[in-house]
Amino acid sequence: MPQETFFSRPFVWPAIILGCALLVGLLVVGWGISARGAGDTISVTGSATQEVRADEATWTVDVRRTAFASGVSTAYSQIAHDGQAIAEFFTNQHLASSSVTVSVVYSDQNYSSDANAPVSYVVHQTVTVRTTDVVAIDALSRSINSLSSAVSPGSVVSPSAPQYFISSLPNLRVSLVGAAITDAKERAVQIAKAGGSSVGALKSASSGVVQVLSQNSMSVEDYGSYDTSTIDKEVMVTARATFYVK
Repeated sequence: MPQETFFSRPFVWPAIILGCALLVGLLVVGWGISARGAGDTISVTGSATQEVRADEATWTVDVRRTAFASGVSTAYSQIAHDGQAIAEFFTNQHLASSSVTVSVVYSDQNYSSDANAPVSYVVHQTVTVRTTDVVAIDALSRSINSLSSAVSPGSVVSPSAPQYFISSLPNLRVSLVGAAITDAKERAVQIAKAGGSSVGALKSASSGVVQVLSQNSMSVEDYGSYDTSTIDKEVMVTARATFYVK
């Protein structure tokens, strides 16, 4: 008579099969609870864009001339005269004198690899205009020849690119965040509808970065961007919103 083992006993295999079935059932139920818990919300990113015209402008013009050590004093006087001439050029264009700032005259030494070369200096001064008349700055920035003719012969005028800003950007950002959340909900409704569900109340929301772009630009940045080169801009704000799903 063969010796009886544990697995040869008649109740062992049915017990093992029943235990496995219970384990699989518990796993399925647990997975169903997890899926149902994860699927009761939907997160969507929305965006809102508005065309805006800049209402502030800043423009800096640098005037400089090169002089050897013996002529630095004369160069200082000439550059000081040139800076005032540029400031007057702006006020003659009907810009308020309070909007024009003239820096002190300063100098930088030119360094040469030739030890025998005479020491020379670059003497310069900057004139900065800050105004709400963005149209005037745009027009003046295109008339570099008029600026050059206002300074002494031998002085070089180097204007920077004008910068245009939106003073109402903080308030505009707040209004666009609301519009972006509305856009997010509209997207969530379409996604939920495709899955046979409907969107409920808003659970949470957070605003994204602000993108101030030139018109028709797609040059967005992860940390936001601010185009200052153009007067007419587009401001875009994104928002991440999570909604309950019914």
